[in-house]
Amino acid sequence: MTSPSAPVPGSSDGAEHAPGIPDAATVLVLNSGSSSLKFQLLDPVAEEVFASGIVERIGQDQGEARLEAGDVSQPFSGPVPDHIAAMHVVTSLFEDAGMSLEESNVVAVGHRVVQGGAMFSAPKLIDSAVRDQISDLGSLAPLHNPAAVDGIDAARELFPDIPHVAVFDTAFFTALPEAARTYALNKDVASEYRIRRYGAHGTSHRYVSEQVTAHFAAQGKDTSDLRQIVLHLGNGASASAVRGGTPVDTSMGLTPLEGLVMGTRTGDIDPSVYAHLSRSAGMDIDQIDTLLNKRSGMQGLCGMSDFRDITAAIRDGNEEAELAMQVYVHRLRKYVGSYSFVLGGLDAIAFTAGIGENVPEVRERTLAGLEGFGIVLDPERNAERVKGVRVISAPESAVTVLIVPTDEELAIAQQALEVARAEE
Repeated sequence: MTSPSAPVPGSSDGAEHAPGIPDAATVLVLNSGSSSLKFQLLDPVAEEVFASGIVERIGQDQGEARLEAGDVSQPFSGPVPDHIAAMHVVTSLFEDAGMSLEESNVVAVGHRVVQGGAMFSAPKLIDSAVRDQISDLGSLAPLHNPAAVDGIDAARELFPDIPHVAVFDTAFFTALPEAARTYALNKDVASEYRIRRYGAHGTSHRYVSEQVTAHFAAQGKDTSDLRQIVLHLGNGASASAVRGGTPVDTSMGLTPLEGLVMGTRTGDIDPSVYAHLSRSAGMDIDQIDTLLNKRSGMQGLCGMSDFRDITAAIRDGNEEAELAMQVYVHRLRKYVGSYSFVLGGLDAIAFTAGIGENVPEVRERTLAGLEGFGIVLDPERNAERVKGVRVISAPESAVTVLIVPTDEELAIAQQALEVARAEE
């Protein structure tokens, strides 16, 4: 896939359009946070990025923004009081970079929405009813869905005549078997308050698992029952077990707190910790929630969440960093082992996202000593810095181990385009 630093179509080839304006139909992808708005303009068919950027510090006295397009880096600094103002900043950045959004053949706007609940199993064209349903699901994702609604409202106001499509992080995991998505909680309470495993990072897990399937298919192998584990390892981290293209388990649950150790989140922890900290430390629910989500994980264990810092500290003999790495890897190995049994065997393991793609030490430690289970890593392949999908297992390995760069923006754009065309 062409990165945003690649030459922008029309910039030097004498095309009919003004410089910087793509010829192909494009999709504008928006990822709205409570104080930020990430954006990307791309051709989902050619898998080519024309521009990307971010607006930050929305609602603060002074906002910051930037757009990257080819050799152009367009900055902005000034007040951004709300998401509507942020959308105007986005359009101004494109104008200043010589890429008017109105002339960029935008045929759909794709919105990342974290929580789709049980009702959204596929991307959905946004109308007033869908917008309100996303807002209602904010009780399940209070840090994410309200911000997504703000971004949706702002974008629909600015682009009222373009189809807007919601792509849900949870959609892929609505296909989980009932036994995998159900907690052993009182069924009446669970039903009333919509408590079940929803998962997260589903757009990435779907994209990566499809890339793995395509890799096996290109070798002429039957993929109808392909058994794979996807490890999405970023600051937030999650694992999934996928069989024949359908997810059968995932590590995140009602919220993104459950599962693997993460940059600032505990992952799996005894739920009675809440009661213990309330009784023993006098902490209220909000304080405990902040502790488990923002002050724990790798940050809480060793004071660092960036694995470049952590691996450097380990090389320097930092014992806290070493222990944090061991805790992180121990949890990963538990999930790889349990998912292998859930799947009834294993054909592939895929590492993705910032840590999964770029930290060979994590991959090496996670799979060390598993030769008896048919998993043999090739040290030289694992250490290589090569772009694209690549196999890092040894030729004799019964399980294929791959690095698969994730591309959630591309996946959102492709799904948004599909929905928009179906509505034509």
